[in-house]
Amino acid sequence: MSDTPVIGVLALQGDVREHLIALASSDALARPVRRPEELAEVDGLVVPGGESTTMSKLAALFGMLEPLRERVAAGMPVYGTCAGMILLADKILDPRSGQETIGGIDMIVRRNAFGRQNESFEAAVDVAGIEGGPVEGVFIRAPWVESVGARVRVVAEHGGHIVAVRQGNALATSFHPELTGDHRLHAYFVDMVRASG
Repeated sequence: MSDTPVIGVLALQGDVREHLIALASSDALARPVRRPEELAEVDGLVVPGGESTTMSKLAALFGMLEPLRERVAAGMPVYGTCAGMILLADKILDPRSGQETIGGIDMIVRRNAFGRQNESFEAAVDVAGIEGGPVEGVFIRAPWVESVGARVRVVAEHGGHIVAVRQGNALATSFHPELTGDHRLHAYFVDMVRASG
């Protein structure tokens, strides 16, 4: 891998464009990923926010679910935001019927935990490992983490709930950092991808 890692954004549904912009501004070569052969060409992957049930069904439809599981299990760096956090959970507390996950983080996630669309909010969140003060978190029908396994590091909480975690090369936040113009979390992930070499 050169100093400029190639990072994909899973482009089946959700806020793909904003992540591509945030990654590009963090010195990564960012590209949309829809097919297994495109997944094979990236050094790391962002799983964006969107509708987790729809995304899991589309991933299955596009033949992406198994390749995603294999790459994540093999240690490919991955960062999930909001619905992406749900998809990276090993277990969902209240899954919709037919909803599957990619897995990779030993956590149990509760969907829409912070309420409906009209209860969306922004909040300053202190994230361990991110320099320069709190990041502005945009919470839109956001999940939270109910519990984590021994290998998972909790890196942020909000209102007494876990909203950001890291396990090895996998990072997940319940909020959307790509919607704020503050790209420190994306830069942190790009550094994770570089370090994974």
